[in-house]
Amino acid sequence: MEETAVEFDWEGLSAKGFGEGYSKSKRAEMEKLYEGTLNSITEKEVINGTVVGITDRDVIVNIGFKSDGLVALSEFRDRPELKVGDEVQVYIEEQENANGQLVLSRRKAKIVKAWETIQHAYEHDEVIEGMVKRRTKGGLIVDIYGVEAFLPGSQIDVKPIRDFDVFVGKKMEVKVVKINYTNDNVVVSHKVLIEKDLEKQKAEILNNLEKGQVLEGVIKNMTNFGVFIDLGGVDGLLHITDISWGRINHPEEVLQLDAKVNVVVLDFDDEKKRISLGMKQLTSHPWDSLGKEIEIGSKVKGKIVNVADYGAFLELLPGVEGLIHVSEMSWSQHLRNPQDFISIGDEIEAVVLTIDRDERKMSLGIKQLSEDPWTKQDLIVSYAVGTKHKGVVRNLTNFGLFIELEEGIDGLVHVSDLSWTKKIKHPSEFVKVGDELEVVVLELDVDNRRLALSHKHLEENPWDTFETVFTRGSVHKCTIINKSEKGAILELPYGLEGFSTTKNLTKEDGSVAEAGETLDFMVMEFSKDEKRIALSHTAIFSEPQPQERPKAAPAKKDVKGKSKAVDRINKDAEKTTLGDLEALSALKEQMESKATAPKKEAAKPKAAAKAEEEKPAAKAKAEEKPAAEAAKPKAKKAKADEADAADEKSE
Repeated sequence: MEETAVEFDWEGLSAKGFGEGYSKSKRAEMEKLYEGTLNSITEKEVINGTVVGITDRDVIVNIGFKSDGLVALSEFRDRPELKVGDEVQVYIEEQENANGQLVLSRRKAKIVKAWETIQHAYEHDEVIEGMVKRRTKGGLIVDIYGVEAFLPGSQIDVKPIRDFDVFVGKKMEVKVVKINYTNDNVVVSHKVLIEKDLEKQKAEILNNLEKGQVLEGVIKNMTNFGVFIDLGGVDGLLHITDISWGRINHPEEVLQLDAKVNVVVLDFDDEKKRISLGMKQLTSHPWDSLGKEIEIGSKVKGKIVNVADYGAFLELLPGVEGLIHVSEMSWSQHLRNPQDFISIGDEIEAVVLTIDRDERKMSLGIKQLSEDPWTKQDLIVSYAVGTKHKGVVRNLTNFGLFIELEEGIDGLVHVSDLSWTKKIKHPSEFVKVGDELEVVVLELDVDNRRLALSHKHLEENPWDTFETVFTRGSVHKCTIINKSEKGAILELPYGLEGFSTTKNLTKEDGSVAEAGETLDFMVMEFSKDEKRIALSHTAIFSEPQPQERPKAAPAKKDVKGKSKAVDRINKDAEKTTLGDLEALSALKEQMESKATAPKKEAAKPKAAAKAEEEKPAAKAKAEEKPAAEAAKPKAKKAKADEADAADEKSE
């Protein structure tokens, strides 16, 4: 039987697509098998993979994708034992590069995972471990899963760290305290972990703390005012004054950092958590061992440990000091700076003035080592009334000045005892502090330690001479210095001042004299005791009273000596020193001797000339009695007559 050949239908075959021969059930089965073999992946994420091969340069990793990825072998340096079959985390950079390969990175995977771990630890307040890589400015750099974090020096420990290098290369537990996503900066702290542990210890210490309790601590910090001591979780302050009974300038003189010390609790504040500590209180007070032989009046030796404005402190023993007040350093009454006498470090001797062992106070003096100048035996002789001395002006007051004649001996010169002629309102017009001035003793009171002095009494009172020059009715050239409603101040010869009432300034033409004019004035009144001279210009040309004239004329024969003396003094009229008073004294003597001669000649008859010469000097003395002696009982009457005469002239 012959077989019939059948042609293959190529057209029917080409009309069907690839895989069209599969039934729906077969197709679903194939898709399911395909989906179980390949994973759908996303770029820029971390995924787990399996090592399927290792070459000299790369590690082949299967992540369940249509193709395997390559990772550089250098990224697995931290896993030298890596082998085929190990699981690793990789970061998908690209699903397919230009060469059609899957691009993976383990380094980036570690960074992403590290940031996720850091973020999780920060949000959940977890402790993470890092490796200190190196030291940097202000702290340390810590490697946390490949991310470099900054550990500030203040966050390393609760106590100050002076050497950061000891932590380099060591593992350290830290807590993330801050994340700066902009700059990818992480700040960590190790101190917060210690503080948590210390809080428990601190609570236990504070609960059991009592005044007077002795504790052991470590010196963690020093300042110029004291020391901070770590008591095991809580700090206490040991003030510099509680370190030693003796005086110290800085704690480092007796203590060292990190040293263990025993301290006693002096006080504590539960609310502020402040504890005051003491160290010197662990030993007995030096005052308790102070010898009984030290009492008032005894001499002691020591070293100056402090100098203040009010005095200095002398240390007899460490912790035993006495105050030397500035007033007890010198017999001088003028207080000075204590540094003028002593300095810190001086070793001196002093006398105990007061001592209180209960209060532990002592006052000392050094001036008591020398004799009180007011108790010297020769004081009465040295400063007897009338003796002259030189001293230094120490102080000026409104009423006078104080002169130190020697240390501890001061005297007062009243403002009225500075000059015979000048009207001094304040001593500063005459002298200044520090000037040397010569004086004479007026009064000495040893019991009250008072000495009255005078400068003007070094010379005779010139007013005794002025009394003979400016006699009532005499006329002198005067200059008007100043005018007021009551009258005018006049400048007389020899620098004196006089006064004229307003009505006595009227000139002969009816006008009134003004300031600056120089005119003739007549002396109307002269008072030596009150140092007052009243004058009048009007009286010169008005009707003269019998007792007021004559007008003083220039040098006649009977006053030739007087005229010469006056001329000599007038040349120095502007000078006001006490040296000019000698000329006035000489003038007085000349006038007294010259004035008697013409009186005697006028009284002698020619026939009795010889008998007149033989008369005793008593007669001449009687003729020379000053007009002032005769005028004393008539002073009030003369003044009244003068007033009446002046009124009549003015009318």
